[in-house]
Amino acid sequence: MIMKKFLPKLILSLLIAVGLSPLVSEAQIAPTSVSPSGYGDRQFDMDTIYSAKRIREDDKMYQIGVWRRIDLREKYNMPLYGSGDTKSNGIVNQIYKAIVEENALEVFGDEEFTQPLSIAEFQDNFWLNATGDSIFSKQLYYLDFREDFVFDKHHSDMVFDIKYLELVMPSETNSNAGQKTIAFIRYKDFYNYFKDHPEARWINFQNLSKSLTYDEAFETRLFRSVVRRFTNSEEALIADLVAVDHPNPEMQAYVDALEFEYKLLEYENSLWEW
Repeated sequence: MIMKKFLPKLILSLLIAVGLSPLVSEAQIAPTSVSPSGYGDRQFDMDTIYSAKRIREDDKMYQIGVWRRIDLREKYNMPLYGSGDTKSNGIVNQIYKAIVEENALEVFGDEEFTQPLSIAEFQDNFWLNATGDSIFSKQLYYLDFREDFVFDKHHSDMVFDIKYLELVMPSETNSNAGQKTIAFIRYKDFYNYFKDHPEARWINFQNLSKSLTYDEAFETRLFRSVVRRFTNSEEALIADLVAVDHPNPEMQAYVDALEFEYKLLEYENSLWEW
């Protein structure tokens, strides 16, 4: 009687010892975006280089690339631009200090991140315009970035997944010789650095106690931006898609950018209509 009672347990113990138990080999919890490493014999791809979010590729049901521009001079973006005449406490100067003074952020000359820049090269790009004249950091009032608009099916949520920031010298600052790219920075590096540096802040001029770190400001979308480009077969800017003979191409490009924004909202709203 005793032998019959313990025999099944003895057999199960032997199977576990030799690695044959189906209960042990398959009973692990399936990997998700929350716990991406998972167990078992499958591994899931995830952008751990540029993105600060943990979204596995298998969970992306819809995705489109969006290139945006923040004009720091706009009233809504003043908390990022900084205060005073020099804007020394603004986001552009804070990024410069993180790169040059602390060597905490890698910088590159291309959006594929294949051309690393030295500190000296970055400084030349940052301070000198096309004619070799020196400029001030407040004259660098454009901050561009690329993100993916993603539907994460695991969380049933639309996500703006920022990939990189681009420091840009406006054409006016660049002696009207056209805008110049200063450097590209991985968003993940930016996010991880500034979340630990609370002295660099999105400034709430109405209530300084409610100022936020840059990672908080970006993740809660406390800025106004304009879409300059979205994924298209021509890899063209929205402005380049406007007809050449249009009487007011700049205004039409702005209207087209707004139209694209509304399409993103419409797509998100339509997901929940049924």
